[in-house]
Amino acid sequence: MKNLIRLEELAMFAVPLVLFLHSGVAWWWFLVFIFMPDISMLGYLAGPSMGAMAYNFAHHKAIAVAVIAAGIFMELQYVYLCGLILFAHSSMDRFFGYGLKLKEGFHFTHLGNISNKAPSI
Repeated sequence: MKNLIRLEELAMFAVPLVLFLHSGVAWWWFLVFIFMPDISMLGYLAGPSMGAMAYNFAHHKAIAVAVIAAGIFMELQYVYLCGLILFAHSSMDRFFGYGLKLKEGFHFTHLGNISNKAPSI
């Protein structure tokens, strides 16, 4: 089951990547911005609860879908592309086993404790 879920996350990473590549924007912008959502980890400077809230906001797929929809509705390509990157990043994280954070601390996620395991490919 774990491999099936990882395969699903890989597919959910591929879809926004393909859409980005067909947007007419240089492909390397995807590489430049793919790790931007991880800036939300700075929320942990304010404590584990605030860190989890900031991290989860930046890594929640519904937020990414809302940004994509806003970009389409407002006809703003850069907003649409930001949403694609948010979605791709969240799927990439989950593919590697990093889930949404719990308020107990950074290593506690909805996918389990990540402190005792290295991500596997």
